[in-house]
Amino acid sequence: MKSISNMQLPLFFLVLLLFFSINSFAQNPEKPNVIIINADDLGYGDTGVYGATKVQTPNIDKLAAEGKRFTDGHSASAVCTPSRYALITGEYAFRVNNSYPVFSRDSLIIDPDKLSIADVMKEQDYATAIIGKWHLGFGDKNPINWNEELNPGPLELGFDYYYGVPVLNSHPPFVYVKNHKVVGLTEDDPMEYGKDAKTAPYPEKWNRGHQKIGGADAAHELYVDSLVGTTLKNKAVEYIRKNKENPFFLYFAPTNIHHPFTPAKRFIGSSDAGRYGDFIHELDWMVGELMNTLEEENLTESTLVIFTSDNGGMLNQGGQDAYSFGHRINGDLFGFKFGAWEGGHRVPFIARWPGKIEASSVSDQLISNVDLTATLAALFERDLQDDEAIDSFNLLPALLDNPSEQIRPHLIVSPGDLNNISLRKGDWMYISAQNSGGFGGEHVGMHDFGGAATLPFTGQKNSDIENGEIKPDAPPAQLYNLKEDPTQNINVYNDYPEVVKEMKADLNILRNSDKTRP
Repeated sequence: MKSISNMQLPLFFLVLLLFFSINSFAQNPEKPNVIIINADDLGYGDTGVYGATKVQTPNIDKLAAEGKRFTDGHSASAVCTPSRYALITGEYAFRVNNSYPVFSRDSLIIDPDKLSIADVMKEQDYATAIIGKWHLGFGDKNPINWNEELNPGPLELGFDYYYGVPVLNSHPPFVYVKNHKVVGLTEDDPMEYGKDAKTAPYPEKWNRGHQKIGGADAAHELYVDSLVGTTLKNKAVEYIRKNKENPFFLYFAPTNIHHPFTPAKRFIGSSDAGRYGDFIHELDWMVGELMNTLEEENLTESTLVIFTSDNGGMLNQGGQDAYSFGHRINGDLFGFKFGAWEGGHRVPFIARWPGKIEASSVSDQLISNVDLTATLAALFERDLQDDEAIDSFNLLPALLDNPSEQIRPHLIVSPGDLNNISLRKGDWMYISAQNSGGFGGEHVGMHDFGGAATLPFTGQKNSDIENGEIKPDAPPAQLYNLKEDPTQNINVYNDYPEVVKEMKADLNILRNSDKTRP
């Protein structure tokens, strides 16, 4: 090897300095990689750091220990599809009259011309991907023709790459989609509505009626329920490794812990909360595998990770089993998925960005998944126009600091029934009708067990409800002071008529305004 002459030394050190400068710029913490992990149906009480004792979530807990845990984080809807709409668009889904899930026949419910969270990142030259559950429809025709290109879809909304479950793990089609195509689909064996699917049966797996679709045996055989979590995790790890040299945005949407509860064999029996808890254990493992990959690729310091859930826990058969084991899926909160009570939409929300977000910090800021678009735009000082992410607030100050004042002055929450649409303002929560506005199953063992009927089973109390029924003299709507009554035991609607009048008027104005963001 030739030695470096004295004349060459200054040039050598200049080149070396330039190399380290370029490398430092590539890992610029002001332009971090961003991973959003949007769990499915994970309740407020489903992780150790939020109080669970019947399940162990060391990896999720570690995220909180290394970052910030929010105690007042919410999904914009208590229902999966409208919640995901809000996350992707920064807009409340009630604006497109959506308050319920889309299924096998339904086209894309997001206008491709609308700014998306992925568009914000693409503008900054990020690689963008969604891996996991989509559940927002494909194409522009009803019913969807699954044998053709599924266009428009995620790729028309700013994502470079999509691999995942097109609807959800309980409803057909039980296949994977990559970009615009069903994986494994062949021309000689097309998908057909009304036909049986070659897929494993589970009690909570629905392939019947109007939604029924089958055929495409090769495509369906690739979808093994107990391996879905592992498959999606592997795709996410592969994506991180492939894009480690340049900034990337990954929206990771596992099907855990939505029913049916089908964890990989290694997790069965691992919790003290039945298969519901076992499915949480698999989710925690997936989170750990992604975080380990960041560590192995030296990306931990340069990656903002946000972990949350699309809505609260559901009191389906698995949720009821978990309850019988002593696991409170939404902690002490009142209510469940689909409903307007807190348990339906107050969810885990954790953010980690080493060196930027204070470790082991806790915030009581009112936040929502609808705020993620404006928050990521603020990373790059990207001003949002009046017609962009119209309901999304910039919560970056709440991530990076601890503001003394609430950033969000209000939050609208949509349950399954829009007659129960609700407004949070300060300590007050106003629900515009009786009951939860969610599921109405009346008996233990029913999949859609919900609302007032659940109280004898859960042991919870509410002043409007007696023996599982709304009292005849209950007020027409609901008002709760969440500071004084976080478990919503007492409806104070009749005690504060002026607050009710103000909240009702504010909700009407906000609901009919062009936007709620300042």
